[in-house]
Amino acid sequence: MIREPEALLIGVITVLMDVQMPCLDGVSATRQVVGEQLADVLVLTTFDLDAYVFGLRAGAAGFLLKNTDANDLLQAVRTVARGEGLIAPAVTRRLIAEFAAKPAREPTADPAVLDRLTRREREVLSCLGEGLSNAGIAARLDMAEATVKTHVSRLLGKLELRSRVQAAVLAQELGI
Repeated sequence: MIREPEALLIGVITVLMDVQMPCLDGVSATRQVVGEQLADVLVLTTFDLDAYVFGLRAGAAGFLLKNTDANDLLQAVRTVARGEGLIAPAVTRRLIAEFAAKPAREPTADPAVLDRLTRREREVLSCLGEGLSNAGIAARLDMAEATVKTHVSRLLGKLELRSRVQAAVLAQELGI
């Protein structure tokens, strides 16, 4: 388990992780925490460098800059603790531009993985790919938010994913 002072454990569900730490970088530490299913990780850094933002592929549920005010930071921790993803508004536009600038490509994931999901789980996965929150998915698909959480949990298990962010990436890669 990571024992860095810069990795602040909030409750038992969310870790606030600094990207730059003395012994182990935050992306590697995130990969380890998420891989061991210890907690959801919210990455916090001074730098909005692409390498750190794209470190979300390590399984982090969110990414914030250190210039975030205290109220927004607390709200971000709560958002991640609810099982939702979050990206600092300052880098969101750049991520969207990066995604949009790339030509359509063949899916890197095997579309056959979708066979493991029910029709409703596929619909929820599609909404995750659009970046919708649980409340947003509930409204779109006309279901209770608790039901959305159940579908998200089940599809993550079936697809062997660790976070909503990974599910969103998979949905994008599969074009759903």
